[in-house]
Formats: sequence, C-alpha cells, structure tokens
Amino acid sequence: MTQTTDGIGTQPAERVAADPDPLWRSVLRIPVRDGAVLVADLYSESPEPAARPVILERTPYGRRKIRGSDRSHHDEPEPTPEETSAFFVRAGYHVVRQDTRGRGDSEGTFVKYLNEGPDGADTIDWIAAQPWCDGRVAMMGVSYSAHAQSAAAAESPRHLAAMFMDSGGFASAYEAGMRMGGAFELKQLTWAFRHGEESPEAERDPLVRRAFQDTDLRDWFSVLPWRAGTSPLRQVDSYERYLLEQWRQDSFGAYWQQPAIYGRGHYDRFPDVPSLHMSSWYDPYVRSTIENFNAMQRLKESPAYLVMGPWTHGLRCVTYAGDVDFGQEATLSGNVDDSYLRFRQRWFDEVLAGRRGHVREISRVQYFLMGGGDGRRDETGRMRHGGRWLSDTQWPPRGARETAFFPTASGELSRKPPSAESASVEYDFDPGDPVPTMGGQVTSGEPVMVGGAFNQVPDGRFYGAREPYLPLNARPDVISLATPPLTEPLTVAGPVTARLFISSSAPDTDFTVKLIDVHPPNEDYPQGFAMNLTEGILRCRFHKSFEHPEPLTPGEVYEIEITAPDTANLFGVGHRLRVDISSSDFPRFDVNSNTGEPEALTRRKVVATNRVHMDAAHPSSILLWVND
Repeated sequence: MTQTTDGIGTQPAERVAADPDPLWRSVLRIPVRDGAVLVADLYSESPEPAARPVILERTPYGRRKIRGSDRSHHDEPEPTPEETSAFFVRAGYHVVRQDTRGRGDSEGTFVKYLNEGPDGADTIDWIAAQPWCDGRVAMMGVSYSAHAQSAAAAESPRHLAAMFMDSGGFASAYEAGMRMGGAFELKQLTWAFRHGEESPEAERDPLVRRAFQDTDLRDWFSVLPWRAGTSPLRQVDSYERYLLEQWRQDSFGAYWQQPAIYGRGHYDRFPDVPSLHMSSWYDPYVRSTIENFNAMQRLKESPAYLVMGPWTHGLRCVTYAGDVDFGQEATLSGNVDDSYLRFRQRWFDEVLAGRRGHVREISRVQYFLMGGGDGRRDETGRMRHGGRWLSDTQWPPRGARETAFFPTASGELSRKPPSAESASVEYDFDPGDPVPTMGGQVTSGEPVMVGGAFNQVPDGRFYGAREPYLPLNARPDVISLATPPLTEPLTVAGPVTARLFISSSAPDTDFTVKLIDVHPPNEDYPQGFAMNLTEGILRCRFHKSFEHPEPLTPGEVYEIEITAPDTANLFGVGHRLRVDISSSDFPRFDVNSNTGEPEALTRRKVVATNRVHMDAAHPSSILLWVND
C-alpha cells in the first residue's frame, strides 16, 4: 500500500482471510493535531484498494480484541474483528478500527472521554484524504465507541457521513452515564480499576499488574470516597487523577460542558448526517440515546432512527436481563433483523450507499414493550415477563400522554389529587446503612454490582445486602407506594418523572425514586415478583440548578423533580404499579453524607430525617406516559 505524503501513514498490507473472499489488513499510523500518533487497522478487499466509503470504529478496548457487545446473532459466538470487518468489506465498504489515545498501540496519555473529540475529528479528516476513501467516513460502535462518535461530531468534521451509535453518545454526561441528579455513578470506579490493570503502566511493570490482581475491589467500596495516593488506583497515577477529577467536579460547570461529554450544548455543530441511536431499557445511556435521537430528528434534515431493546448494556442477542426473561422475541437477531451485522449493513446501505431499492425501509422508531408474560419461572430460573417489538415514528410513542399518579400517606398510588390538609411520611436516612442497589441501568460494575431486572428482595449476590434478606420495601427508610391490583392492562412508555415536596433536617440529602412492576403471586413466586423498571436520584443541594448548589434550610418544604430514564412496560391485569422512594441507591451512586460537604471530599456522615409531603397544598406526584 502506498505511503501517505506526510510519511507516517501505512505499513505493507497483510492478507488475514481468504474464505470466502480475500481480506487485507494494513496498519495505519495517524497523526493528530498535538503530534501524537494513533494506530489503526484498515481492512480492505485488496492491498491496493479502490476508493470506497469507510466505516470507522474507535475503541479503548483493543482494536483486535473480541468483545461481548460485538455479538451479532443469538445462536452464534462473538465474531472476531476480522470477521466483522470482512462482512462490511464484502458489502462494499472499507473498515478502520483504531486504538484511542493512550490505549493499545496508540501514543499519548489516556484521559477518559475528553480527548475523543479532537482525536476523532482529526482521524476522520486524515482518512478522507486517503486515496482508498471516497471522501465519506461513517462511524459505528458500542459504548465508549459510541461516546467517541458524539465527541467527534461536536467538532464538526466535514467528512463525517453517518453515525451508528449503540449504547452511548453523551447528550450530557453530567445527567446520564457519569452523574445523575448530581450524584456520581460509581461504575466509573469499577471501570477505571478494571482498565487500569490494562494500562501502559501495568503493561510495563509486572508488580503493578500483581497489585491489581491481589486487590478485592469490593473491600475498597467500604472506604469511600477514595483519596489521591490511597486508592486502589494509586500505582497508575493517570487513571487515579482523571477519576478523582470526575468525582470532585460535582456542579455543572465548565468541566461538564466540554464538547466530548456534552452533546446537548453542541448539537448545532453536529454535521447534518443520518444517525441511528440504539440502547436498551437496562442500560445507563437510555436518556442520552433518546435525547440524541429527538434532537437530531428536530434539528437536522437527515433522518434519525431509534432502537430500544430490553437488554443490559450491549447484550442484544440474549432474551434476558438479570433474573427476568423477555421471551424469544426479545433478541435483535431474528426479530429486528437477521443479525446485528445485517442490521447495520442494511442501515448503512439505506442512508449511505443509496441502495434503497433492494432493502425494506427501516422504521424510524423500534422499541421493545416489556410485559405480557405469565410471570412463572422458566427452565433457567428466570421469571417470564415477556414482551414484543413495536414501531413508531416518534418518542414517546403516539397515543401516550403524561399522566399523574399521586402518593398517599397510607401507601397507595392514586390518579386523584390529594385532598388532605396535612399528610406526609417521614424516615431517617443513615448514610452508613444505604439501600442496596438491585440491578437497574448498570454496566461495567462488576464485581461490585450488576444491571438488569430483579425481584426487589436482596440476597447474597448484592453488595450491601444483609441477612435476613427481607424485601427492600420492608426497610423503614423506603416509602413504598402502589396502585390496587389492575383490572385492565396499563401501558407505560416514555419518561418517568417524580415531582416531590420534601423537607429534611439536613442541609443536603438525596431522594431516589424507583418504578416497579409487581407481579401477583403464583406457585413459583408465592409472594409475587417485584420487578424494577427504572430509577432516578436527586442531590438536594441542586434543587434550584445543577450549576449553583444551595443548601436546604432544615424543616423548609421544597419542590424537587427527579427524572428517571425512560421505560416501556405493559402492566398486566392483577399487577400493581409500584414506586419506591428513599434516599440512597448504593453502590450504583455515591452516598450523600447529609453534611452539605462534597461527597468526594468529606470524611463525615450524619443521619438525616427526611419527609415527603402528600397533601392538597403539597401534591407530590409521579408522572408517567400512559397509553390506556
């Protein structure tokens, strides 16, 4: 292959596959604006490839490594990078897979997320200038590779032609993916630890790697917050430094408004190109995915598409999430399309290659409505919740309307506004005994936490759970509210919002909300099955704005709004719609100390007495998008 004019470009191509068609791989050395060189592989049909559209994927996980989220079909193993690339090369594209800065073979220091905009834009421009590119560079990828796409788009790269963003792409990392409601998502700790073990420092020094291997991360979650020089990342300074910086930046200031992690503030700079936004109901990026879709649909002329499944992060080829199975219709493969590879190829053909004539039109919105199963245990031990795929042209779907459910001090949820002159529920929130996380929209949390749907009765699998393992809503610091058993099916599809009137004895505290589908008892689950759907949190010093924290006045009543990620669920006849309100969800989120001090810095904890008001003057409500 020819060298580029700057002398950095490519090495000779090697043949990596011959059956059924030859596949050639060339190593690219791509310079970016600060002088660093990022390494990538070009996959093509020959050692001297003709000009074609290029599909670019940028990853911190190793450009030649297999990942579980690459799985294409429910009856097949994960394809190798070579197999995935060969598929798209046969379809008429070239593929470039690149190690991000400071990872794999690429130069520079890794700082999670923040370099991906300039590095991605420079990579796109470099590729577009090569003789084997026809000037169009599309991007694809899951999770971090999706974040890298929105980061690059915020830099307005002229040759970006399309984006397939799966399970990522920050609309606002402050509100989904890194923080939520002002609280810090502790999956950032588990991610940093796992990948710090693969850092250049650990690769160079066997003792550093040994230190990681000898560390039980669950133990370190008992001594939060971590501090510089005394954390399990202390031997990999660059990882410890970026992580603690994320944690300490608790207000929505300049740090969180950087283009790489704040698409919302830079949508006007995104190129007007086709985009597909894909996620799942038990993924941390539900809000980002849906916001990006709605923004692109509203602001751009090019088509935008949305796909939402019932899975955990990137696991589109399984039928379950946690302890709940959604049936054979749940997988993307065999339902939305033949395979994930085929679905992506068909989308690129439709929006990029102009091959609409031989493919059926792809629906603008495809989403999985959970529910409808018999609620019994299947042969793997999971509860059969069921569900089906639906199509629409918008989100929330047509026919859904925002509906208020009002909590009462007696524990019911009613569609009638409260009439009592005075009604409230009060509890003590002890930061030393937080409510344990049980599934939900979690990824990269192992070995401390896992995502998915679970009966909200803890057991030894869940960090912080203790015998005798009573239901979470038996705790005195959980306000549990439920409708009577439904006499007709109820479909909820859209955002979930809690508007609560609260007061506290503390200058700062948290409130959490969790939406639950309670299955009625059966022979397999004689006490029923309380299945979590979505949950949210608000740190109350941000009750006025995330930019300017302001302490609470003890005893004063405030109206707060907690936004939980969207969901789509059919509550069957005999089910109850339940909402649990509390003040912690650990270890998913860091725990408020109730002192008013920043969580990443404080060493103190105090008990707060928190109250939720539910009377005529303070009509707390849960807002759901309902299609009766």
